[in-house]
Amino acid sequence: MHHNMEQSHMSHYEVLEAVQHCEATCEYTEHSILQMEGSSHRSEQLSLLRDCADICTLTAKYLARCSYFAKSIASLCAQICEVCGNHCLRHPDEISQRCGQICLHCAQVCQKFAMSA
Repeated sequence: MHHNMEQSHMSHYEVLEAVQHCEATCEYTEHSILQMEGSSHRSEQLSLLRDCADICTLTAKYLARCSYFAKSIASLCAQICEVCGNHCLRHPDEISQRCGQICLHCAQVCQKFAMSA
C-alpha cells in the first residue's frame, strides 16, 4: 500500500515538474518573441503562449494540493499545450522550436496523468 502511494506521489511530482517547466518556457518564449522584429505578425502564437503558461500555472496549483479536480485540469492542460506546441513548431526560430517540443512533452505527461487510474 505504501509503495502505491509513493508511485502516485512520484507521478504527481513528474507532472508538476513538466507543467512548471512548460510555464516558464512559454513565459520566456513570449518575452523573446516580443523583442523580435515582426512580432505583431505572431499574435496567435503570443496568445497561445499566454494561455499555455496560465493553464500550466493553474495545473501546478491543483497538483500541489492534490485537488480532486487535478486530473480534469491536467486533461485541459494537455489540450492547450498540444495546440500551443504544434503552433510553435510552425515557426522556424530556435526559441519557438524548443518551446514547441517542451509544450508537446508537457501535453504527453499531462494526458498520461489524466488517464491514469
